Amino acid sequence: MAHTRDSKHQLREICSIAARVFYEKGYDGASMQDIAGAVGLTKAGLYHHVGSKDRLLFEIMNYGMDILEETVLSKIRGISDPRERLCKLIAGHIDLVVRTRNLEITVILHENRSLKGPLRAKINARKLEYIHFLESAIADVQNTASSPPVISARLAAFALLGMINWLYQWYKLGGKVTEEELVESYTRFFLRGYLGEG
Repeated sequence: MAHTRDSKHQLREICSIAARVFYEKGYDGASMQDIAGAVGLTKAGLYHHVGSKDRLLFEIMNYGMDILEETVLSKIRGISDPRERLCKLIAGHIDLVVRTRNLEITVILHENRSLKGPLRAKINARKLEYIHFLESAIADVQNTASSPPVISARLAAFALLGMINWLYQWYKLGGKVTEEELVESYTRFFLRGYLGEG
């Protein structure tokens, strides 16, 4: 069991470093030699751990989804109040995207189409689970509202994801807008737009 934990920890370290290489050079521009050098392994050693470049990208994306589960979803599943649960979900997802410690998430946004075949299908299935969770969280809030929604919970979920996932393109920590202001503004904007709140 300890060996398994150690192997998982090492794979996550490789993924974290490789994600930064992919982030800087792009999937097509980054060679396995570049990644091996950054990780501190020989090229053969890197292949031993990850098998192939495609598999490495899959592992990075899978780790990114693990981070989402561990740092956001696991903390809100037990919240019974629908509005609080949705607000915490929005705040957690924003935090995940804007903080540079989680470049694995950014790689998912940049390189999703670089992954092919069954590996892409596996990642897309995990992403779909999250979309369904978000859709359900939005619908739960709507069920407590006094007026009908402007759009369906599904469309609202995709709209919210688009707003948050685009943040990596322009938002900079330490800039004029604090993360707290960003979370408050996005949450208010979404709830007003979706629920028509004043």
